[in-house]
Amino acid sequence: MGEGPAAELEAVLGGGSWEVGANLEGPHTPPDPVCLGRNVCYVVLAVLFNQEERVLLVQEAKRECRGKWYLPAGRMEPGENIVAAVRREVKEETGLECEPLTLLALEERGPAWIRFAFLARPTGGTLKTLEEADAESLQATWWAGDPRALPLRALDILPLLDLAARYRRSPPHPPTLPQHLPCPLLCLRILVVFTNNAGDLWVLLGKAETPHLPVVTCGRSPAEHRGGLRSPILRLLRDHLPPDPHPGPLGLLGLQHQAEGPGGADGVCFNVLLSIPPSSPRAVPPKPQGPAFCWWKVEEENLRGLILQRLQATVPIRS
Repeated sequence: MGEGPAAELEAVLGGGSWEVGANLEGPHTPPDPVCLGRNVCYVVLAVLFNQEERVLLVQEAKRECRGKWYLPAGRMEPGENIVAAVRREVKEETGLECEPLTLLALEERGPAWIRFAFLARPTGGTLKTLEEADAESLQATWWAGDPRALPLRALDILPLLDLAARYRRSPPHPPTLPQHLPCPLLCLRILVVFTNNAGDLWVLLGKAETPHLPVVTCGRSPAEHRGGLRSPILRLLRDHLPPDPHPGPLGLLGLQHQAEGPGGADGVCFNVLLSIPPSSPRAVPPKPQGPAFCWWKVEEENLRGLILQRLQATVPIRS
């Protein structure tokens, strides 16, 4: 194939955004627009440290977990963008203002429940005390010890604390923050990479209209809940790449969201990366079935280097 989508690739690899067009891969009918509070739940969570390396924890006020401790977290509200939701939740639960620095992890329980976990820094405010307890939280504290010494609401924050500590020591991926671009659906823009031991590198492209990175929508059927965000990607690869491919882990390059997009939709486009391992040292990628897709061999050295670098440097997706 001739000219590839170099501009789109560079934007996505750099954590930026690219418009989601009308052409979506896959034979299924796209689901209804995504709307918070109706057919999807987004949750935000923040990890903050102070200058003494203490982590910010909140004591829960909810009846089912009252008195237990957790990281500042809560559901996004309709009409709210992701970064604004982080700032609001931290302010309501801890009394502090903050600035998100990077996404640490994307956590999902199928496409209807997604949590965005951020590393953030405090920028002002006053720590909430017991005298200021309300329905959001009882109090907040900067905790110096092992959080497991406290009665925790859930242990799922421990891996996030480990991710945050590692990121602060040596960032495993570039700072990654949501980009403002509307998307009516929950979908994934997929950068599928095939490399061999000879140093050759190919990228899978959709061919409708102009060459582009494939975009698939996330349905909300029971099967897709079980398979999570990986499910529509595997379906596309199995339908179009013989034999049945077994790609590596899914990593996040960036995400696009705009509150109250077209029709009031709250969709998100996740720009994701995965690779298909070669069957032999000098293997070439499997020939796509049908005319919808093709492989583009990346010859430009800077672009090849960036792709290889990002194969080792993505935001983890936890299912």
